[in-house]
Amino acid sequence: MSKKTLFSLLSFATLLIFACTLPSSKPEANDPNIIFTAAAETASSQLTQIAMDSLQTETPPSQPPTLAPSFTPNAPTAISTESNCDKAAFVKDVTVPDGTIFTPNEPFTKTWRVKNIGTCTWTTGYALVFDGGAQLGGASPQPLTANVAPGETIDISVNLSAPATDGSYTGNWQIKNATGVLFAKIYVQIKVGDAVFAVTSVQDLDAYYISGRGAALTAKITANKAGEVEYHWILRESGQADIAITIEKIAFSSAGTEEVSYLWSACPHAGSFTAYLYIDDPNHQEFGQADFNCP
Repeated sequence: MSKKTLFSLLSFATLLIFACTLPSSKPEANDPNIIFTAAAETASSQLTQIAMDSLQTETPPSQPPTLAPSFTPNAPTAISTESNCDKAAFVKDVTVPDGTIFTPNEPFTKTWRVKNIGTCTWTTGYALVFDGGAQLGGASPQPLTANVAPGETIDISVNLSAPATDGSYTGNWQIKNATGVLFAKIYVQIKVGDAVFAVTSVQDLDAYYISGRGAALTAKITANKAGEVEYHWILRESGQADIAITIEKIAFSSAGTEEVSYLWSACPHAGSFTAYLYIDDPNHQEFGQADFNCP
């Protein structure tokens, strides 16, 4: 073989080997592996795109619509223990005004006048009950002594005793109805110590007409030590000026109770009157109340 022919054959073989090692630029259409691989890649690409589109287009679920309530609830409020059925109005301290001074262990009776301004009658099933502070030996509960219709007043009393130690003391009381509901807050406030002379109470104040004689006025005055009390009666008629009777005096040799009386024979006219006892000295204070009629 000639050198020219050998060189040509070697060149052709080299080109053939080089051509076999290069990747085909166009896959064979009838190769099943290539077809399946392309299909899988196409499907995967489509699924990926669908998932991405779903993530891109999906929005968070909206909140469910808020339904308007059929009513608007109010904020909770404190429940009062006092209803229109059982309501009371404080009228006055009949005895032992605030700040009354007592000696240690001195007994006394506190009386409040209260009015039924509710719609229910207070029965003897109602009671005065202690509600905190200094009880001062008072019994609790203490049933009312009579029925009290709406518009009527009642004097409620409790027997108490001053503590053995000097100081100021306040006791709180209420009325409890037959079902246990409390209402009508009232209190007693006293001082214990070396007492100055004073009238501590006026009790059993009464007024009544004696035919042919006039109106009889009576009361019991209690003082805490020896001294002299000046007092006068006041007669009051609705819409009219008060009638003040001359000042009188009564002496106490020691702590105790004295009874006073007066006969008022000068009824100016027929009508309804109310009598009071005013302590001019040492208290400068009005006590008690008693109604009577002049014919």
